[in-house]
Amino acid sequence: MTTETQVYSFFLGCVMPNRFPNLEASIRVVLPKLGIDLKDLEGASCCPAPGVIRSFDEPTWLALAARNLALAEMSGHDLITGCNGCYATFKEALTEVREHPRRLKEVKKVFKGMGIKFSGKVEAKHIIEVISDLGPDKIREVVTRKLEGIKVGVHYGCHLLKPSKNRPWKQTQRHTFLDELVEATGAESIKYKDKNLCCGAGGGVRGSQVEVSIDIAKEKLDNLVEAGVDCIVDVCSFCHLQYETAQAQLNTELGEKKYNIPVIYYTQLLGLAMELNPSELGLDKHVVDTKPLLDKILG
Repeated sequence: MTTETQVYSFFLGCVMPNRFPNLEASIRVVLPKLGIDLKDLEGASCCPAPGVIRSFDEPTWLALAARNLALAEMSGHDLITGCNGCYATFKEALTEVREHPRRLKEVKKVFKGMGIKFSGKVEAKHIIEVISDLGPDKIREVVTRKLEGIKVGVHYGCHLLKPSKNRPWKQTQRHTFLDELVEATGAESIKYKDKNLCCGAGGGVRGSQVEVSIDIAKEKLDNLVEAGVDCIVDVCSFCHLQYETAQAQLNTELGEKKYNIPVIYYTQLLGLAMELNPSELGLDKHVVDTKPLLDKILG
């Protein structure tokens, strides 16, 4: 596959480097093979989370988000992230400073004396957005091992899609772009009940209402089990945290291993279709064992 190299400032967020460096590893291995060059965003902080910090102190939330965006802007590259929550923060922060010049002035006032320049002209993109822009046909070009027979339960995640007014996706309740990218690997994206249901973790629910959070995850997992999927494919480190840890918690409560669905990030799935080493993709570092999935793919 030949394509012009795209360069982005890579914003990791908090969850991925601290809990799932294996997902980060797969992103760093796969994206350059698609012509996407990642530059570490030096000095970045928490995004901060859209559903928590913003609810208590919006000016601080906006200033912190704008600082991260400013670091990317000063580097000369648009920002890219692999977390839906971080993506939401940056898209919504950019909307604020672009639609309300007063907010941009307030942020610049906070930055005074810090050597930080910010105009709000930088863009913030999600990893799956950039891959989707390449298109399924381009993905098929890099696939050397078709993942035929693999049934995938696709999970988009709430913050990736909403609010639709400042997201790049077509305004619909039936998105297909991630399903299409999954199927470009040769795998099958399975229809299942309440596919667009939240994972149950966002908006501070996992941190403040654990039982509610796990109950939502259980409903989603039950639907995935019923659909007979071989794995869940997500594009958010926080959704990933929810699905992996919720399965372990539910199994402990039940006293049996009812929930054993491997949870993998899209770049891990694509990496397998590119015949990359599973260890290089971090597939040996999961809470839910990925061996059954790998055995089915690798034989």
